[in-house]
Amino acid sequence: MLCQRQDDSTYKNVVSQNELTILIDARNVARSKWPNIPEQKLVDLCWSWGAEQGHAVIVIFDGTAPIDVVGRRDLGPGCSVVGTGRRSADSWIEREAHRYQEEGQKYWLVTSDRVLRNVAGAHAERIVGGGTFAKELTGEF
Repeated sequence: MLCQRQDDSTYKNVVSQNELTILIDARNVARSKWPNIPEQKLVDLCWSWGAEQGHAVIVIFDGTAPIDVVGRRDLGPGCSVVGTGRRSADSWIEREAHRYQEEGQKYWLVTSDRVLRNVAGAHAERIVGGGTFAKELTGEF
């Protein structure tokens, strides 16, 4: 099952205390490894990583996300998935990063896209490359 956690209550408390969200350019991360990380597995890995780190994750896909999501769907505590439909993931991430900056919310950006890093990462607490993040998710460090 997609994004299933065993102890959601503990995770929810950690995320609400930390108030840090990780914006993940999903296809950028998935395609940084060969073979590519399957979409559903990527979402599960991101959620597990977020739970371990105490951060909420938003995994953003160009077009349709796993389980036929177009728009944003909260899959459980600390894990949301976005399918951007006809818009690009980059434009969705740019808009969300701008909103976070205006509201003073902390966020990290995960992407290797240089333009996106410059535009959406300008106010990020941290920017992580897609390949680096994929290695961390899959335990290749």
